[in-house]
Amino acid sequence: MAKDAIPASIAVDAMGGDKGPSEIIAGVSLALKELSRTDKVLLIGDTTLLEPLIEEEGLARDNRVSLLHASQTISMDEKPIQSIRRKKDSSMVRAIESVREGRAKALLSCGNTGSLMAGSTLKLRPLEGLERPALATVIPTAKRYFILIDAGANTGPSPSHFVHNAILGAHYAKTILKLSQPRVGLLSIGTEEGKGTDLIHHAHQSLKKVDGLINYTGLIEGFHVFSDQVDVILCDGFVGNIVLKVCESLVVNIIEYLKDELSKSPLRKAGALLTRGAFKTIRSRLNPERYGGAPLLGLSATVFKAHGSSNRYAIRSAVQMGLEAARCYRSEDIITVIKEANRLIKDHTVP
Repeated sequence: MAKDAIPASIAVDAMGGDKGPSEIIAGVSLALKELSRTDKVLLIGDTTLLEPLIEEEGLARDNRVSLLHASQTISMDEKPIQSIRRKKDSSMVRAIESVREGRAKALLSCGNTGSLMAGSTLKLRPLEGLERPALATVIPTAKRYFILIDAGANTGPSPSHFVHNAILGAHYAKTILKLSQPRVGLLSIGTEEGKGTDLIHHAHQSLKKVDGLINYTGLIEGFHVFSDQVDVILCDGFVGNIVLKVCESLVVNIIEYLKDELSKSPLRKAGALLTRGAFKTIRSRLNPERYGGAPLLGLSATVFKAHGSSNRYAIRSAVQMGLEAARCYRSEDIITVIKEANRLIKDHTVP
C-alpha cells in the first residue's frame, strides 16, 4: 500500500472470535506491517486481557493502535436484538458505537452475525432508499473472483431487495475487484424465462427494469457459478450462505484429497515435488483467507463480518479490506442509484 494513501481507521471487536483475542491481535499485527503509517486501529474489549497481548505482539508503542475497554462479550448463541439491548458494554456494541460517533470509519467483528447485523442496522442505519443491508463475499475461481450477495443476512427478501443488492454488489465489485462494468446475474434453477420460484421470477422482471443502472445479464444457474459468466451473483441469504459454506468446504476437501492421493506412492510423491509450485499457486488463490471478511453493505458506514473461526491470516485480510473499503466508500453515489432504481421499479414490487 502506498505510504501516501488516504488515512483510514477501523474499530475491531477483539473479543468476538472462536479462537480468542490472541488470534485477533496477531491478525491485526500482521495487517499493520503492510498498512500505511497513517492508518489507525481501535481494539475494543477487556483491556486486562488485551494489554498483555498487545505487548506480546510489539504493538504497545505503535501509535496507530489504541484501546477501548468493554466489559462484556456477546456469545454466538445469543438472540440478536436481546443481546444488543442487554449488553450495552459489549465489545461489539462499543465497536458499532465508535463508528457511529466518528472514532473509526470501519468496523470488523468475528462475532454473532445476527447481533452484528441487528446492532449495525439499528445504530448505523441503512442508506436512504434501502430497507435492509446485505452480506457480500468475494469467491475465487480459476481465473477471476466474483461477488456473492446476499451471503446470509436476509432469508426472506422481496424483489426490490434483489435490485438493491444488485446495486450494492456492483458498487463493491467496482471498489474491491476494480471492475468498471461488473456483470450481474440472478441465481436460479435455469436460464429460461419463468424458471424458479415466483420470487425469482418477479425479481428477474424488476432487475430487467434497472438494466442500465447496473449491467444485468439475466438468470444464471449452478453450472455458471464458477464460469466467466458474471461478476456479481444475486441470491437470497438462505441460498447464499449455503453456497458460501459449500464452496469453502469443497476447497478444503479438494486440498486434503490431493494431499492424500499424492502421498500414496514414491512416484506420486516425486510428481508432487515437480508440481509443487503450481499447487502452491492454486492453494493461495483458492484460500478463503485471501478475502477474510464479508461486508454488510447498505449501511451508512463500512461494517465487515469475518468467520467466527477466522485465524490470524483471515483477520489480517479482513482488516486490510475494511480499511480499503472505508477509503473508497462513497455513499452518495449509491444513494443516487438507489433512488433512480426505486423510481423504475415502483410499479413492479409484487409480493
